Amino acid sequence: MNKNDKDIWFPAMKYGIGWGLPATWQGWIVFLVYIVLVIIGVLFIKRSPWLVIPFIIYVFILTGILLFICWKKGEKPELRWGKRL
Repeated sequence: MNKNDKDIWFPAMKYGIGWGLPATWQGWIVFLVYIVLVIIGVLFIKRSPWLVIPFIIYVFILTGILLFICWKKGEKPELRWGKRL
């Protein structure tokens, strides 16, 4: 990790680009709130199937917010190939 360990909510993945599972309780709260909000959206779409397009927009917005938080509170996203030799 290249930032202070206390500042990193989402560590970088060992392989590939992006972030792994949260490393702090704050990260877990953000992740669980995201999951709960998506599930609430699924419950609404079960009641009214004509809400498919608004649901897709809703999930895109939630995912954008999650990615923004990961960008701000996570390690720098870069292509990784595991341990450096």
